[in-house]
Amino acid sequence: MYDLILSSLAAVVAWPAIGYLVLGTILGLFFGAVPGLSGLVGMAILLPFTFTMEPVAAFAFLLGMYAVTTTSDTLASVLLGIPGTSASQATILDGYPMAKKGEAARALGAAFFVSAVGGLLGALFLGLSIPVLQPVILAFAQPEFFMLGVLALTMVASLSGGSILLGLVSALLGLLISYVGYSPTDAIPRYTFDVIYLFEGLPLIPVILGLFALPELLALAVGNTSISRVDQTETRSRMLDGVHDAIRNWWLVLRSSAIGCYVGLLPGLGGSIVDWIAYGHVVQSSRDKSRFGEGDIRGVIAPEAANNAQKGAALIPTVTFGIPGSAPMAILLGALLIQGLQPGPQMLTTKLDITLSMMWTMVIANVLGAGLLFLFGRYLVRLTFVPGHLIVPGVCLFLFMGAWLATSNMGDWVALLLFGMLGYLMKCSGIPRAPLVLGIILGPIMENALAISLSAYNGYGWIGRPIVVVLAVMVVVSLGYAIWNHAWRGSATSPVDGLDAHMPRPGVVAARPVDQLLPLVILTGAFVAAAVLAVDWPANSARFPLMTGIPGAVLAVVALGVAFRHLQADRAAGRGLGAPPQPLGRVLHFAFWLLAIVGVTILLGQRIALPLFAGLYLVVWGGYGWRVAVPYALGCLVVLVLIFDQVVAVSWYPALVLR
Repeated sequence: MYDLILSSLAAVVAWPAIGYLVLGTILGLFFGAVPGLSGLVGMAILLPFTFTMEPVAAFAFLLGMYAVTTTSDTLASVLLGIPGTSASQATILDGYPMAKKGEAARALGAAFFVSAVGGLLGALFLGLSIPVLQPVILAFAQPEFFMLGVLALTMVASLSGGSILLGLVSALLGLLISYVGYSPTDAIPRYTFDVIYLFEGLPLIPVILGLFALPELLALAVGNTSISRVDQTETRSRMLDGVHDAIRNWWLVLRSSAIGCYVGLLPGLGGSIVDWIAYGHVVQSSRDKSRFGEGDIRGVIAPEAANNAQKGAALIPTVTFGIPGSAPMAILLGALLIQGLQPGPQMLTTKLDITLSMMWTMVIANVLGAGLLFLFGRYLVRLTFVPGHLIVPGVCLFLFMGAWLATSNMGDWVALLLFGMLGYLMKCSGIPRAPLVLGIILGPIMENALAISLSAYNGYGWIGRPIVVVLAVMVVVSLGYAIWNHAWRGSATSPVDGLDAHMPRPGVVAARPVDQLLPLVILTGAFVAAAVLAVDWPANSARFPLMTGIPGAVLAVVALGVAFRHLQADRAAGRGLGAPPQPLGRVLHFAFWLLAIVGVTILLGQRIALPLFAGLYLVVWGGYGWRVAVPYALGCLVVLVLIFDQVVAVSWYPALVLR
C-alpha cells in the first residue's frame, strides 16, 4: 500500500499529467469565479479533450478543474453577493456583509485557507476510508434520504432568520416551486400551464441568480454606492487576517470538513446543500448568534470548508459503486468508462493506483488553487471600492449569460427576472431566501424518496427504521430548540412572540411590517391555488403538493397576522411606516432597463443587446462620457465572443432581424 501511494504520487507529478493538472486548476478557477459557470460546465467542456489521454493525465485534468471551482466561487459570493456556483450560496450571508464593511480581504483569506484545508481532508478521506465506509453508505436507503431532507429544511428554516415562521413559509414555497414539471410518479405535468419551458421543471441557475444577484445589482444601480460601505483608507483588512481567523477556529474547520465528507458520501445530495448544512451547524452550535448575517467570519469558514471537503468524499460512491452523487460525478463516471475502467471492486484492487492518483490530484489542485488565489486575490478585492455604476453592466453580462447557460432558452431570462422580482420582495420584507433555495433543491429528492419508501414498505412501515427515528428526533430537537431560543430572546413570554419578524436575521434586511403584507398575501394565494389545483390529480402526484400547499397557506396566514399586529403596534406607538428600502421610481426604472435587454435580444441577439446596454447604461444612468462607455461596451463584446462563444460555445438566441 505504501509503495502504491508513492507510485501514484509520482505518476501525478510526472509529465504530462502535472501539466494537465495545472492547466485544469487554472481553468477551474475561471469556471468557479464566473457566476453561472460551474464544475458541471467545466466537466462537460473538458471531457472530450480526455479521450486520447492516459488515465492519470485525464483524471488530473478533470479533477484538477473540478476540485477548485468551490474555492474560486467565493470571489463572486464575497465581492458581489452573487453565488459563483450553487455551493457558495451560504457564503453570501456573511461574506458579502464583510465586503460592505471593508473586510473583503479578510473573508477571502479565511475562505481560501479553509477551502484548501477542507479539500485536503476530503482527499485524504477518500484515500483512507473507502473500505470502512461501505456499510455506512449502504445503510442509507430512500427513507433515510427523505428524513435527511426534512432535517436540512427545518435546520435552515429555523436558523436562517430570527423568524422561524417566515423561514418555514420560505422553505415550503421552495418545495412548491420544485414540483413544477412532470410528476416523478405518474408523469403528468404539474403547474406548467401548458408552457413547454416548464415541462422539465425550473432550472436552478436562473432561480439562484435571480433570487440573490438581481436584488444586490438593483441596490448598486439605484444607490450608485461601491460594494464596500467604508472608505478605502478605513480598511486595514488583509488576507492573512482571515488565515489567522481560520486557525483560531480550527475546531470549526475540522467539524465543517467532517460534515462535508459525510454529505459527500450520500448520492443525490452533493454540493448544493452541504454549505447550508454547515452554515446551520455553525449558527446552532454558537453561543453568540447575533453577528451571523452581519459579517461573522465563522459564517464564511464553515460553508467553505465543507463544500471543498465534500468533493473528495463524493468520489467514493462514484468510484466504488458506480453511483454518481451529482451531475459532475456522472460526467466523471463517463470518463471512467471511456478510459476502460469499471467502477467497483476493480478500483480498490487492480486499479487502486488510479484511485490513489485521484486522491493526490485533489490534494495538489486544492493547494495550488488556494495559492494562486492568495497571490492575485488582493487585487480583486479592490473591486469592492469601485463605484456601483461601473460594476453593474459587467455583472449584468455575466448574470444574463450565466442564466442563459441553463437551457439556452428565453425562458431562462424570464425566470431570472421573475425570481429577481421575488428575491427583491423577499429581501425588502425580511423573508429569508436560503430556505426557498434549499426547498427547490431538495423537493424532487424528497418526493422521489417518499414515493419509493411508501411503495417498498407498504405504506409508512419505514418510519420505525433506526436511522429514520434518529433523524426524526433531530428534526424535533432542532425545531424545538430554535422556537425556545427565539421565544427566550423575545420580549414577551408567548412562544408566538419568538416568531417576531422584526428580530435580526442572517442575510436579510430589517423589514417594515407594511413591506411584509403584500408578499405574504401573494404567498397565501399561491399556496391555496397550488392545493386547489392538486386536488384533481392522482394520489401519488397530489400527495406532496397538498402536504406543502395546505401547511404553507396556514403558516402564511399566521405570518400575515403577526405582521399586521406589528403594524398596528407601530401605529399605536406613533412610529409611522418608516422609509422604504429604495425609491420605487428608480426601482421600476432599472427594471425597465433589464426588460429592454430582453427586447433588444429578441430583435438583434445577445452580442448586440448586452454591449449596447453596457454603453447606454454608463452614459444615461451613470453619467459617464462616451470615452468610458465605448471601451466598456467593446470589452463586453470581447468577453461574449472569447468566453461564451469560443470557450463555452453557447447557442445564441436566433434574433429576428439577423436570422
